Amino acid sequence: MAQEPEPASLLPRPLLAVALGLPALLAAGVAAVGLFFGAGGKDDPADPSAGRSGPVALVPVPAPRAESAECGALLSALPMQLVSNGVTLPRRELASPAPAGAVAWGDATHEPVVLRCGLERPGELSPTSELRDVSDVTWLVVGGTGAATWFVVDRPVYVALTVPSDAGTGPLQDISTTVRDTLAEGPVDTRG
Repeated sequence: MAQEPEPASLLPRPLLAVALGLPALLAAGVAAVGLFFGAGGKDDPADPSAGRSGPVALVPVPAPRAESAECGALLSALPMQLVSNGVTLPRRELASPAPAGAVAWGDATHEPVVLRCGLERPGELSPTSELRDVSDVTWLVVGGTGAATWFVVDRPVYVALTVPSDAGTGPLQDISTTVRDTLAEGPVDTRG
């Protein structure tokens, strides 16, 4: 039996080798550039400071009294920096559109401390809630993953301070003093 001729290739062998080798060369080049310039960066999930520089993006939450005179007075009296475990956290710019009544402090190596003024009454506030007094200000603590949110519940407006779990008590003490000196004390409304 006669042997059938081998089918002719549509591409010449040298061109086929280049077509197959080019993607491998491209991948090696990208890897080399990555090694040379370093991985890290704003969007690198392995970098613990990724996304911690630049404006802080806050999700809007209902804050019907955020633009009240009380919130205006509190916001203008807030410190430009907070001390957290011996580290000074400067006030951070908020990403646009910034929610009314909100302020943040932090740096590239720490999660931000966030204050919101004029919020709705916290749903967790009840007659059996455990309340804490810090510098003559009554707070309700609501725990979370990696942070806790402290609500001021004895002033004419509800104020929330979200503090990372590694922040220590400095931010809470500084904000308590400012709230005490700025907003009039009132009764705690524990009605559901």
